[in-house]
Amino acid sequence: MGVVSMKGGDGEHSYANNSEAQKSITSDAKPEVMKSVNEMIVKMDFPGCIKVADLGCSSGENTFLVMSEIVNTIITTYQQNGQNLPEIDCCLNDLPENDFNTTFKLIPSFHEKLKMNVKGNCYVSGCPGSFYTRLFPSKSLHFVHSSFCLHWLSKVPDGLEENKKNVYLRSPCPPNLYESYWNQFKKDFSMFLRMRAEETMPSGRMALTLVGRKTLDPLSKECFKDWSLVSDSLLDLVSEGVVKESDLESFNLPYYSPDESEVKEVIENEGSFEIKNFETIFGLLFSYKTGHSEVKDDDDDVDHSRRFEVVKTRANMTRSIIEPMLVAHFGEAIIDRLFDKYIYHACQRYDTLRNKPTVNFFVSLTRK
Repeated sequence: MGVVSMKGGDGEHSYANNSEAQKSITSDAKPEVMKSVNEMIVKMDFPGCIKVADLGCSSGENTFLVMSEIVNTIITTYQQNGQNLPEIDCCLNDLPENDFNTTFKLIPSFHEKLKMNVKGNCYVSGCPGSFYTRLFPSKSLHFVHSSFCLHWLSKVPDGLEENKKNVYLRSPCPPNLYESYWNQFKKDFSMFLRMRAEETMPSGRMALTLVGRKTLDPLSKECFKDWSLVSDSLLDLVSEGVVKESDLESFNLPYYSPDESEVKEVIENEGSFEIKNFETIFGLLFSYKTGHSEVKDDDDDVDHSRRFEVVKTRANMTRSIIEPMLVAHFGEAIIDRLFDKYIYHACQRYDTLRNKPTVNFFVSLTRK
């Protein structure tokens, strides 16, 4: 299994150019993130230096869109209360394989978007490593942000030998497969919270956004639209002799989309953080930008040619997320053909998929 890093660079299939959906959901969560930042500052009585971490920053501009809002909220809060501006330390974290270079090239434009000229007060650094381990000194963080990361597990769960023709859970499948995924998520998310509890100052805050599921049934078809399309596309390549059946049978995604009760259960059982706010944010499975407008899957006048563009946009987004994992396991030669198959299957199922929302959770936490 390859490392869970998004596709780097700024090419057609890069994460930097195929993360509009993530940007949209992050934008929806923005008011609550800003509220959390403001409350943290007041509670901590306007510290002279504030350390902010974005965990799982990936590559591209999304991390700086979040950081600029956080930094500007800090500036505004201090100004409104007649306080001298603090020094702000912005730490961007992802796995060592992440394309940090594409991200760091955007630092000058990040500084330009900040209110006033705070360039001398705002510092940006990279912190490579898994957020399932310790990353920062004890009690050094004031605010932690993480978006679209915590549904990725530290490893493929054990006990998936029976999951031979799917890359993730799929109905029907034995309940023990769900248990394997749920137990791995429980273990990983608990570890994430434990590590952050050691690194975060008392009354420090965390704002987390992750993919979830609405239904309590983890095997509902609602839970794995994208991944079933990937599984079916790989099965096509197996039947054509392009992919070995044994290679498909040994490939599973280190991914889990929890329901609300599961997220809350892990937070409450770990015990270091208090839930201040928990919201569900719905997205769209299919959408794409054309000029200055956005065509979404609930637009009734989407004709066949634009339908293809909508599906291709979704295929590119999925590819930008899992291509490194696929290449590590199957090799690079199959990727174009695989996503041609993905587009075919998505077009075939378009009418059943188009009105299915994606489910995302926003969680605001405070360190006890």
